[in-house]
Amino acid sequence: MNDSTAAPSAITVPLITALQGAWDAIQARHDDVPPVVITLGAGSLDRGGLKLGHFAADRWHHAATATDLSEVFIGGEGLERGSDEVLATLLHEAAHVVANVRGIQDTSRQGRWHNKKFKALAEELGLTVTKDDKLGWSPSQLAEDAATVYADTLQSLNEALTVYRRAEIHAQPGTKGATNTVQPALCGCPRRIRVAPSVLEEAPIVCGSCGQEFQHETADAGT
Repeated sequence: MNDSTAAPSAITVPLITALQGAWDAIQARHDDVPPVVITLGAGSLDRGGLKLGHFAADRWHHAATATDLSEVFIGGEGLERGSDEVLATLLHEAAHVVANVRGIQDTSRQGRWHNKKFKALAEELGLTVTKDDKLGWSPSQLAEDAATVYADTLQSLNEALTVYRRAEIHAQPGTKGATNTVQPALCGCPRRIRVAPSVLEEAPIVCGSCGQEFQHETADAGT
C-alpha cells in the first residue's frame, strides 16, 4: 500500500470519490438516508484507542441552497481494515443518520451506549450487531447478504484504499512520558467526574447512585 511516487491527487481524489460513492449507494437503497458531508481525518484519541467514525447532525451549511447538512466522519487509521470494515463503518453511521431523521433516540451516555433501537436500525441497513458491555449494541459487521448487494461498492472501495493513516502513539500511564492529566469518567447513570487514569488503575471508583464503576470514555466504531 506504499506508493511514494504517486501524485497526491491520484491518491486523495479516488479515495474521497469511493467514500462518497459508497454513501450514494447506501442512499439509493434507503430513502431515509440524506446527503451528508463526508470528512476524513485523524481517529487517534488522546486517551488511546481509535474513533473509526462518527455522525454529527447539521454541522455544515450549504450556502447555495440555504440548507444544513450533517457530517459523517471516517477515521483515517480505520482505512487499513479494508473495504468490508470501512463500508460497515459507513452503514453504522448511516444508522445514526436514520435515527436522527426519524426522531429516534438510539444512544445514551453522551452517545457511547447504543441501545436496541440502534441495533434494529443497523440491521435494517445491512449490519450484524453484537453487544459490548461498555458500548451496548455498537460493534457492527457487514452482513453476508449486504456484502452481496454492495459488491460493486466494495470493489470500488478496495481499489481506492491504497493509503491509511498511522495511529498516534500515546504513552501509557506509569511509563516515561505518560500524562496523568485528569479525564472525564462516566458511570451508568451517567454521572460524570474528572479523574486521572492512574487513580482509576489503583482501585475502582463506584457511583453511589447506580452502583457501577466510573470508567474513562472509550472509542467505538462510531457514535
